[in-house]
Amino acid sequence: MSPTRFASEHRWLYIGAIVLLVALVVVGIIRYEKVRTNNKATEKAEQLADAAEAAGYPRPDVGTIKRTLGDDGGQVCEKPGSSLKSALWKMNISNGATGPGMRPVIGDTETIRAEAKILEIYCPDKLDEIEDKIADLKTENTVRR
Repeated sequence: MSPTRFASEHRWLYIGAIVLLVALVVVGIIRYEKVRTNNKATEKAEQLADAAEAAGYPRPDVGTIKRTLGDDGGQVCEKPGSSLKSALWKMNISNGATGPGMRPVIGDTETIRAEAKILEIYCPDKLDEIEDKIADLKTENTVRR
């Protein structure tokens, strides 16, 4: 049996091996990207948890931070200086009541800096969008740690 005849009779074997090799390369690349993204998300979540702990708060769960913010900051980094985000952010610094009982309060300095810390870690290029809004707020050390 000549080598060319053997190759032509088993062409499907060569094609199958090539297809399998290409499929394994594609799966490997996809898995590598996922692991790299996952490692980046874990690293940033650890950094944020360390920052919260350094500010005097209990250490938050790194897994929860990772799932919520991912590796890019999620919703926090999406147009942080927009009017809607600013309004929602200021509403969350109220007295906790709803409806007519809701009143603005003097927020805790460290608590208000928390979002800035998230922006600093996850999307530092957008930190400038909110720094001036933070500077305009009246804050005090109102939370006991």
